[in-house]
Amino acid sequence: MGKAVVTRGGKLSARYVIHTAGPVWKGGQQGESKLLGDSYLNSLYLAKSRGFRTIAFPSISTGVYGYPIAEACKIALSTVKEFVEKEDGLKLITFVLFSQQDLRTYEKEASKSGLG
Repeated sequence: MGKAVVTRGGKLSARYVIHTAGPVWKGGQQGESKLLGDSYLNSLYLAKSRGFRTIAFPSISTGVYGYPIAEACKIALSTVKEFVEKEDGLKLITFVLFSQQDLRTYEKEASKSGLG
């Protein structure tokens, strides 16, 4: 869990797709936060190592895996923030979200974190 691999985008508009498996939510006491952070971080490092300049993320694990959006959002944004403070190369990191409520959650957290 938390590993990332890259494949060609096939018929998608993206040239490549990075695949990562986030954790299933089991109440938050089974190392889920570490695994979720690793999913984002390993994807970011893989993108950087391949020379990608942009990356778009869904809200990993917040769908059928049941991770609470507010908790997942904090991990996603803090992981990305730590990465960009240490690394260069990626010029645009985007989050593609399922609903307006998810967007508001990310916007609120980004504002609190100094990202928005």
